[in-house]
Amino acid sequence: MKKSITLFFLLAIISLVSSQSSILEKQKAATQKDTLKKGKATIELEENKIDSLITSLGKFKIYKKEAHASYYADKFNGRRTTSGRKFDNNKYTAAHKKLPFGTKVKVTNEKNGKSVIVEITDRGPFVKSREIDLSKRAFMDIASNKSSGGMQVTIAVLSN
Repeated sequence: MKKSITLFFLLAIISLVSSQSSILEKQKAATQKDTLKKGKATIELEENKIDSLITSLGKFKIYKKEAHASYYADKFNGRRTTSGRKFDNNKYTAAHKKLPFGTKVKVTNEKNGKSVIVEITDRGPFVKSREIDLSKRAFMDIASNKSSGGMQVTIAVLSN
């Protein structure tokens, strides 16, 4: 399902930025890539770059400020999430108690201003003081202190 949605958005984006292929070339990443072949051209984008291009089509609405975020332990890697998808600590996903599965959320570290876009794929966290559980990759991308287990964040939801 996500791949078909991603493919749809990529096709829409490619039609908007076909003249800017040199910019897309610079956005190639050394991590997990989605590939789209259109005619003779092949464009590869890092998964999170696709998310940032998608978000340019909508706006974020603040959901909660001063929320406490944590990250999944490694032992959950490979297990099924509540949505039925397999959890991968290297993807940009998160767990939230109420937001619908598939919701794109921008999580911003209030201490350093770094942000990441994740997709809600699971329920939790099941600790009252925590609002959102991020995949380890998403958490480490925005963490000020890589050895901490939590941080204060602002959560914004993508609205179309």
